[in-house]
Amino acid sequence: MAINRKFFFDQVRNRLFDGGLRRGQVDGLTAILDRWEGTIPGADDRWLAYMLGTAHHETGRTMQAVRETFAPTDDRAIAILERAFAAGRLAWVRTPYWRKDEEGRSWLGRGLVQLTHKTNYETMARETGIDLLGHPERAMELDVAVTVMFTGMIKGSFTGRKLADYFSPSKEEWKPARRIINGLERAELVASYAKAYYGAISYTTE
Repeated sequence: MAINRKFFFDQVRNRLFDGGLRRGQVDGLTAILDRWEGTIPGADDRWLAYMLGTAHHETGRTMQAVRETFAPTDDRAIAILERAFAAGRLAWVRTPYWRKDEEGRSWLGRGLVQLTHKTNYETMARETGIDLLGHPERAMELDVAVTVMFTGMIKGSFTGRKLADYFSPSKEEWKPARRIINGLERAELVASYAKAYYGAISYTTE
């Protein structure tokens, strides 16, 4: 069955986007819905809701692939991260992964779910077949970002935790599901977004 797009957009516009949607937000939401319906329409729709809620949070509501720090360029993002690191505001970082390697590539966060570190780019390149090692900047392409999010969250590629660990016929764990991406950081907030998206998902009678 197809998702009722009118109902969906009417609901999220009012509940999650303060009454208005920009073109980029519509495009991002549409890309995610299209991928769901085109690949796994019969899967648990809480998976879709949680992916939407995650993208909503990770992209600052833009629903577009973004760089870490939301900078417009890699160089600007690197400069912001370097200043934060020097000031001691990134205490959890042992090795500055954003610094360019000998080939000029930076492994800073990019996408709908902030893919970071070379090893994670390597994993996603292997699992998606997209050359994210040779061209990590491709994680900024919307279609690629959607692929990375779906693959990583469904297979558990990011942290070893996957959507089926938290949403199944016997489970519904919105807050702990944040472990799929980043421990319990902002878990309650992301759960609230995901639940709002879940309430917006309705299907046609086709």
